[in-house]
Amino acid sequence: MDLDAIFKAYDVRGTVPDQLDDEAARRIGAAFADFAGSERIAVGRDVRTSSPVLAAALIAGVLSRGVGIDDLGMITTDMVYFAAGELDEPGVMITASHNPKGYNGIKLCLAGAAPVGVDTGLDEVRRLAAEDLPAREPGVRRSVDILDRYVDHMVGIVGSDAIGDLRVAVDGGNGTAGVAIPALFDRIPAHLIPLYLDPDGTFPNHHPDPLRPENLLDLEDLIEEESPAVGVAFDGDADRAFFIDDRGQVLPGSTMTAMVAAWYLSNEPGATIVHNLICSQAVPEIIRERGGTPVRTRVGHSFIKTVMKETGAVFGGEHSGHYYFRDHYRADSGILAMLILLRLITEDGRPLSEIRSDFERYAQSGEINLEVSDQWAAIEAVSTAFGGEQDRLDGLTVTVGDRWFNLRPSNTEPVLRLNVEAPDEDSVGALVEAVRSVVEEVSRAGAA
Repeated sequence: MDLDAIFKAYDVRGTVPDQLDDEAARRIGAAFADFAGSERIAVGRDVRTSSPVLAAALIAGVLSRGVGIDDLGMITTDMVYFAAGELDEPGVMITASHNPKGYNGIKLCLAGAAPVGVDTGLDEVRRLAAEDLPAREPGVRRSVDILDRYVDHMVGIVGSDAIGDLRVAVDGGNGTAGVAIPALFDRIPAHLIPLYLDPDGTFPNHHPDPLRPENLLDLEDLIEEESPAVGVAFDGDADRAFFIDDRGQVLPGSTMTAMVAAWYLSNEPGATIVHNLICSQAVPEIIRERGGTPVRTRVGHSFIKTVMKETGAVFGGEHSGHYYFRDHYRADSGILAMLILLRLITEDGRPLSEIRSDFERYAQSGEINLEVSDQWAAIEAVSTAFGGEQDRLDGLTVTVGDRWFNLRPSNTEPVLRLNVEAPDEDSVGALVEAVRSVVEEVSRAGAA
């Protein structure tokens, strides 16, 4: 057990690498029980082969502090967030989300799905986990099935009658999406075309990360064969979703954010929408044009949820496929994003491939990882080399004329994450190479 390594690697989405073992999970459970100060804690887990053991250890830690457990079993992460809101108690999800099958981790939230992250209590949980907390009279564990209530909640937000008889191809990636998706489609008119919906922690068909193009190939083949209105790919714990249109083209997270924002503004004029600073400039432009108020924030769920609460925002979107909803306790849900997209397509009447054209204005690079030995030395060198309008909200964002880029340090790897946007692909490529050149020069100098 190496708590320092575990908590150092704990990123803004709550996953840790495979240093996590049952003793660490037990200690984190006990620590979180003290930190949260609640009579009961809801615990769920994903499909990974290590998840039952880690969940049992964490539950033992919670119980040892005299706190009760609502054991949710194998579910999606957004079902844990729902439980934290519905049951008004803290929640824990054992998952490594989109990471490889050898990894596992822990996501934490307080009652009402309030985030626990680097700025909202994680250091205190780390401090308590290092202590040998004495055992108390053990709490009581009970099994709780929330699937039916979760489905009622989701359908109640979107409205089952508002979704048409659309054909929808869904790739669950053998993750926990398969727990909820069939039950949801039983309640709406849309027709499910299933792919890899059987939960299997060995992930036999492909890696559970839809951000990687190679993991979308089977879904793209299915779309070509079946011609659905839309394809949906979920990551391992189904809190994130990626969408493919009727022509087999992937929707960037920024496009989806802009579309859902516009849909909300058509129903709630003047609403506030949160977007992270990696989203396309088209997102705030469209929000303003539709009469809304855009609010820019750092990357990561804890930041977005906090800003949504502060501003009363109805929706928040990230370029990475995470979408947050006021009506879902400000938590992210790939499944709710899917349902809203189905309603949007139904109401618009056009194919998704045509709808998206109203929201795509610029060319983007996608996220590019640049290996470095000294992250901040490279960032400062890039800052000096480019000038322009700059800010440090999250890493370095530089705007030069009609193009911009963001360069952020990874919390878990010796890399910088580069995102570039410009009017056309050639301009994007040129700017990527210009930034890359500066970063590589710093790396060479450091190695000399």
